[in-house]
Amino acid sequence: MSLLQVKQGVRAIAIAVIAATTTVASAAEQRLEQVLVSAKRISEDASRLPLAWSAVDEGDLTLIGHTHPNEIMQQVPGSWISRGNGQESLTALRSPVLTGAGGCGSFFMAADGISLRAPGFCNVNQLFDANIEQASRIEVIKGPAGATYGSNAMHGVINVLGAEPKPGAGQQLALESGPDDYFRGKYRLDHVQGRHGVSLRLNGTMDGGYQEESGFDQQKLTLRHDYDGAVWSFQTVVDAANLNQETAGFVQGFKAYADNTLRTSNPNPEAYRDAWSLRLYSQASRELNNGQRLSITPYLRRNRMEFLQHFVPWQPVETNGHESLGLRTSLHGEAGGLSWVAGTDLEYTDGWLREEQENPFSPNQPEGIHYDYEVAASMGAAYTQLRYAANERWTLDGGVRLEYTHYDYDNLAEDGPACTPAASACRFFRVADRRDRFTDWSVNAGASLQLRPDHYAYLRLANGFRAPDTSELYRLQSGQAVADLDSEVIDNIELGLRGNTGGGLSYDLSVYHMNKDEVIFQDADRRNVSGAKTEHYGLEMSLDYRSQGSWYTRLDVTAARHRYANNALPLGVNDPIDGNDIDTAPRLFGSARFGWEFAPRYGTAPVAELEWVYMDEYYLEPENRFKYEGHSLLNLRLSSPLTPQLAASLRITNLLDEDYAERADVGFGQYRYFVGRPRGAFVELRYSWGKG
Repeated sequence: MSLLQVKQGVRAIAIAVIAATTTVASAAEQRLEQVLVSAKRISEDASRLPLAWSAVDEGDLTLIGHTHPNEIMQQVPGSWISRGNGQESLTALRSPVLTGAGGCGSFFMAADGISLRAPGFCNVNQLFDANIEQASRIEVIKGPAGATYGSNAMHGVINVLGAEPKPGAGQQLALESGPDDYFRGKYRLDHVQGRHGVSLRLNGTMDGGYQEESGFDQQKLTLRHDYDGAVWSFQTVVDAANLNQETAGFVQGFKAYADNTLRTSNPNPEAYRDAWSLRLYSQASRELNNGQRLSITPYLRRNRMEFLQHFVPWQPVETNGHESLGLRTSLHGEAGGLSWVAGTDLEYTDGWLREEQENPFSPNQPEGIHYDYEVAASMGAAYTQLRYAANERWTLDGGVRLEYTHYDYDNLAEDGPACTPAASACRFFRVADRRDRFTDWSVNAGASLQLRPDHYAYLRLANGFRAPDTSELYRLQSGQAVADLDSEVIDNIELGLRGNTGGGLSYDLSVYHMNKDEVIFQDADRRNVSGAKTEHYGLEMSLDYRSQGSWYTRLDVTAARHRYANNALPLGVNDPIDGNDIDTAPRLFGSARFGWEFAPRYGTAPVAELEWVYMDEYYLEPENRFKYEGHSLLNLRLSSPLTPQLAASLRITNLLDEDYAERADVGFGQYRYFVGRPRGAFVELRYSWGKG
């Protein structure tokens, strides 16, 4: 797909949306009622926000019934969660699929606004720490977020919102079965009495795995207590997750995912990943005498992970973890047409990492300890975000954030190369004890214009940043004694349209351009350095039509180009790459759904939905010599109540049984694929009781 074709497609889609807003109308206009929590950490009307965002609500999450976050994010324009094996994943959000420390560090992934992992200690798979299976809503901000978020919120925010106690909801037990010995159980409890409310969400999954000697066991728990006092209100949450996974590695060879023998094989039966996490927070809030609202949120975070690095030939074992204590404070106020939030974020983290290889591989990759270090990290930030309604049509929005990060690194192994005697190209170098500091700031400004009732246009400029990850600073190779790295920065400009025609059609369209500087990468000498530049531009669109009868349809489209903007050559690249596509960056992808809601039974309408998922071709390496050809999939979902207490769902994934790859790349001279699963049927029964 050429750049000219992308631009022509963007132009055609934009014209179609504008035409739709002027040709589809009704006698009575209908006000948009869209609420967003993530932008300023408060619930607010999002229709006027000069911000690109999407949300997946609880009803859609229930119908999707995902076994992996990939299945949800197919319905979010601009986002692709690339599925690895088991519960592993890589993220693209207004970006290519990013890997390594820079990959996870470019996105702010949170539960109830609190980062799943501490800044500087992220992991590309960290979404498996969140209880997405029983979330009430997932909100996604695309592009650099506002001042309420700091380091890591460069390409966007994925915020998983937990379920608040629902009066009269009672209890529910759901049991599910699928192919390859897949079983899942979910339990839900809601109880409200007086000023107190409790919600409990608990689930456990067993998956035997499609490939040989693979599969996982996973458990998650979210317990929430709300107290609405006369002066203070409290929201206290305990969130825990555990994963034990037998990992299937890449299958290798051109189109190996289509080979009936190779696709079920596991080249790395010894691979595994064990991870657990715990988060505890309590938000205390109250109204002040001047009409302002004060919020104070202390929180605790603990994470542990151990896994075999099966993706490199010498296969070391990595164990890592961190413990964090944090405090968020904010003050919200309104005066006339001005609303604002100002706050501080404080966090202290003790983190550690150890990498050890059991067997010798070569003089450059020896057995024994490769890295063993601890880092004490401190972060402090102050911010303010303002919103001013100039009149009935114009809304102005802007904010600024200042953030300070300090790392105190302690090497627990011998300083210098891990090879004994030192090899000339020893892969592992242990940095001597040191301290590093980073001071970063971000600004954003935007304006929203009401074109006519329920139709809005907006313009936004914003920048974002991330301090270097600890593994980029202290996990060095080939004799690099010090990584002199700068914080990555990104600048964004975007234009958007959103609205509701009143005739059943709603739309959301955004066009953006971003430049990213000081990108951290590994050069030809295996040194971690700053200085790469990338460029990102594209269009994101959602069209949702609800008939006055029983059917609905929705289209979510991403057309984008992500490319290198200079010749800062990464490891293994010899030819100029300026202007090339970044690897794993399809120029077009998205999904479309057609659904039918039948006559309600027992107060709930049965639903049938057919989903089409499209993935364009993409390059597999910076020189753009190898390519994955893309794929199209169909999924079918059916859900219906059977009795007043019992409901059932049937999901058929990959309905046409297509051969495809969830993710493709090139490594060590070989095509490598994570295999897409064949057609599968999942059946779930849900029993509810105690309502009223």
